[in-house]
Amino acid sequence: MTKIDVFAHVLLPDFYKKMLMLDKDLATKMPFIQNPVLTDMTKRRAIMPEGTKQIISYVNANPEDYMAGKMAALLVTKANEELLETVKENTDIFAGGVAMLAMNNIPEAVRIIKEFIPAHPEILGVQLFTRHLGKSLADEDFRPVFEALAETDTPAWLHPVFDSRKPDNNIIFSWEYELTQAMLELVQANYFQDFPNLKIIVHHAGAMAPYFAGRIDYILPETQAADFRKFYVDTALLGNSKALELCVDFYGVDHVLFGTDAPLGVEPAGATELISDAISALPLSEEEKTAICYKNATQLFGLE
Repeated sequence: MTKIDVFAHVLLPDFYKKMLMLDKDLATKMPFIQNPVLTDMTKRRAIMPEGTKQIISYVNANPEDYMAGKMAALLVTKANEELLETVKENTDIFAGGVAMLAMNNIPEAVRIIKEFIPAHPEILGVQLFTRHLGKSLADEDFRPVFEALAETDTPAWLHPVFDSRKPDNNIIFSWEYELTQAMLELVQANYFQDFPNLKIIVHHAGAMAPYFAGRIDYILPETQAADFRKFYVDTALLGNSKALELCVDFYGVDHVLFGTDAPLGVEPAGATELISDAISALPLSEEEKTAICYKNATQLFGLE
């Protein structure tokens, strides 16, 4: 079955070199970025899963954490140009790219959404993180970004980062909490009410939300509980068909998109096979499985 992997990562070489100049210990702090398939597209092509095209976004290394707004925006611009060229040069394996933003330069972030992305159809949206500059994604300072996303009908990919205030961050559980909390904050800020066409794709199958559906439905006001189901989610659970079944039950087939976190999770190429097997095991029709693997993405991102 043809698949579009909506959440696959890269750390392209020119951008990576610049980030190492800002933080020489970056690879020690984030050991997963040492995977060469993130950087070397020849190696990536050699292990690409058959019948799959990826939508690529940068790993969670953001210039805004190291530089003032003007310089961060310049580096982000260079990173997005490198991403664009990589997609153009590898259209047989990449279906599109996801732009980076510097959230310490909101006017430039808005410019990317309103000008750079419409000018380059290979770039399908922007990546946001659960926290920026130590602040919640729902902070009022970032609202112009959401206004621009809604105005231009541009999707956003939501990826977790650690909350530096916490002493017990870990990649197994903490990121799922961070995703869930960011979703709650966006819902409680009434973003889906203010921007009805807002499209946010959440990593890791919507994190904790499917497994706490009862608490969401009985504790939140009815409108906010309904808004929780307006997120789109990927399937990046490293397999686990039963958990994925709860995810589909909560969000609905039309809001679940094939995504693997490739090439991370299972070295060297990622968890495409594990996740494909988990989808195959779901008690769904072949038409519904095809929607998850391919058709939902083509419709959401206009890839047809």
